[in-house]
Amino acid sequence: AEGYFLAGHRMRWPLIGLSFYVANMGGSSFVGLPGAGYHYGISVFHYEWMPAVLLVIFAMFFLPVFLRMRIYTAPQYLEERFGRGSRYAFSAMLLITSMLVDAPGSLYAGAMVLKTLLPGVSIWITITVAALAAGVYIAFGGLGAVVANDALQALLILAGGIVISVLAWQAVPSWDAVVEAAPAGGLSLMQPVDDPVMPWPGIAGVFIVGMYFWCTNQFIIQRALGAQTLDDGRWGALLAGLLKLPNLFILILPGVFATVLYPDLENPDLVFPMLAFDLLPIGLRGFMLAVLAAAMLSSLEAILHSGSTLFTMDFVRAARPNIDSQALARWGRGATLAFMVFAVLWTPQIGRFPTLWQYLQSILSYLTPPVVAVFLCGLFWRRANGQGALAGLTVGVGIGFLGWVGVELLHLADIQYLYAAIAMFVLGLLLVVTVSLATPPPDAAHTDGHVWKPSDADVVSGTPWFKNYKWQSVDLLAVTAAVVAWWW
Repeated sequence: AEGYFLAGHRMRWPLIGLSFYVANMGGSSFVGLPGAGYHYGISVFHYEWMPAVLLVIFAMFFLPVFLRMRIYTAPQYLEERFGRGSRYAFSAMLLITSMLVDAPGSLYAGAMVLKTLLPGVSIWITITVAALAAGVYIAFGGLGAVVANDALQALLILAGGIVISVLAWQAVPSWDAVVEAAPAGGLSLMQPVDDPVMPWPGIAGVFIVGMYFWCTNQFIIQRALGAQTLDDGRWGALLAGLLKLPNLFILILPGVFATVLYPDLENPDLVFPMLAFDLLPIGLRGFMLAVLAAAMLSSLEAILHSGSTLFTMDFVRAARPNIDSQALARWGRGATLAFMVFAVLWTPQIGRFPTLWQYLQSILSYLTPPVVAVFLCGLFWRRANGQGALAGLTVGVGIGFLGWVGVELLHLADIQYLYAAIAMFVLGLLLVVTVSLATPPPDAAHTDGHVWKPSDADVVSGTPWFKNYKWQSVDLLAVTAAVVAWWW
């Protein structure tokens, strides 16, 4: 089981960093980011620079505690900190979001790519073939196969994105033409408070949702949980944060360039595949198709494998505590294939939303903030107890789901989803704090090993300065600040 789910704790930092990056850089990013750049401008870059900040936080605060506890899953931390109820609630929420948001998003992105290449082929055929391709090799290979595959795909993705970006820039007449064709204010990161997509106060919402995604989401952090050493996990996370910064140039700006090349495009999600097949010569089109397939499969593989890990370790093992290790691995493989089928059936529903990006970000903004509140209280507030955590997860996420349905599907109210994320985070904090203070405190001896201590941030004695993750973190934050300031 440890070999299948955590690669036997043998993951080194270059593979962890590349795998962190490529798990997020799935087809949904390759399709969603250029489409968002075309429709809204570069303000969506807030979602790409924020991971650099969040992964510094993950490396310093979250990862040391997780590795010290030798957990398989993020919900396992909640069980050891708060009790079994919190683990089940969070694990169920992760499974739901994986099957309703993450996996269908990747499949839908792949379908959009193939729709450009093969317009006569049904979306059902394309998503089924893609799901089978990912599901089969994950079922037989486990995390080791996922990470090894991701390392190669990350290099393909970076190379392909750079090629498209350069060719798109060469295709536009001038920068002035881009400025004229771009959406109003589209070349500025800071947007007014009433902007429908990225109001500047909503950056706080990006931070909250991003903390869920980069610090607690199983399909991302599972790579770091399999790290050979704490330093490997830290260096890998920081490398992934650095790799996110060029996405402004290789994905978002090409979408802005496309406003010059395709001024009346009805579906922004078709921007990147159209750029790929219009600008590339025949031979490179095949290469780009491979890149896009790699992007889609890399994200899908991570989602399906993490879903099988959650289901097997958080539900099967709990229901059958005497099950042997090989049987656990078999359950994991079966769960992978079952989740694959469900994702195929749900994917066509995404077509009801204006863009893939709006679908992904809106649902996460409502569901995930209470989870962040629970984890932060668990790591930094010893008084937080199981009753408070369970209230934050069940009541908070439940209200969030009802809010998403009411606002985004039924349009009963007009609330920008990043503002909703801030409100849901405050609600989650209030639930955890209020219920914890109204109920008996947890056993101090029990909480000691599950909360962050200043010593967790220490660097291994004798580490040279250039290997010191604290100096690396400062450098990464400085580069990030410079990029954001330039496009302010």
